[in-house]
Amino acid sequence: MGRLFLEYLEGKVYACSTCGSHLASATELVSKSFHSKNGKAYLFNLVVNVCQGPKEERLMTTGLHHVADLQCTNCKQLVGWKYEQAFEKTQKYKEGKCILERTRLDDCFCSHPTLSDSECEDTCMLP
Repeated sequence: MGRLFLEYLEGKVYACSTCGSHLASATELVSKSFHSKNGKAYLFNLVVNVCQGPKEERLMTTGLHHVADLQCTNCKQLVGWKYEQAFEKTQKYKEGKCILERTRLDDCFCSHPTLSDSECEDTCMLP
């Protein structure tokens, strides 16, 4: 088995609730208005430290989509999915974007080791 390399993000980040691996930067957050079967979910432009499963058709509340499940690279926990293709015109904006389930994420935190909490609030504001 090879050595595992994880990407570390700076600023406000969302991390895996199981192992703490960085998954997404708050600057990549598109919307907090999504839902999964486990509750709230967030839409991101870009996520890191995830493995993508096979593509499958899934009928969701917004219509039919081709999606691929996403697992944390480090601990293999299912953390969300990636929209590969949307079949309805109004849903095309989701293509290539990723959903992370809120229950699978640690609260947003600052990864700048040299900043105090108040300095981080000033520097790394959440959108």
